[in-house]
Amino acid sequence: MNTTPEHDARFANMTFSAVYPLYVTKVEKKGRSLDELHQVIAWLTGFNEADLQALIKQKATFQQFFAAASINPNAQLIRGLICGYRVEEIATPLTQQVRWLDKLVDELAKGRKIEKILRSAE
Repeated sequence: MNTTPEHDARFANMTFSAVYPLYVTKVEKKGRSLDELHQVIAWLTGFNEADLQALIKQKATFQQFFAAASINPNAQLIRGLICGYRVEEIATPLTQQVRWLDKLVDELAKGRKIEKILRSAE
């Protein structure tokens, strides 16, 4: 599935620091912990809590955020709908990576077990 260039540019220029508090609120409202959120983000990106805080302080865009990330090779196993898009069909790598993160946060907030969220080769 192709997204529009405007859509992709919006993700590239959006700052992680603007979205991170929304992730925190979403998971905590559903009874999940900040540690679990950080575990999910670390699985996808390789970033630890100190890395995240530095990226937030720098006001890193998602383009910068994912350029610095070490994407988990099993991220390709992330499947499903997020905001009306099938994440496995998104053609633009950055947009797909942002949607992967959204999908993982969504699964955490919906109560999915961490072991299932942190996909392993099946």
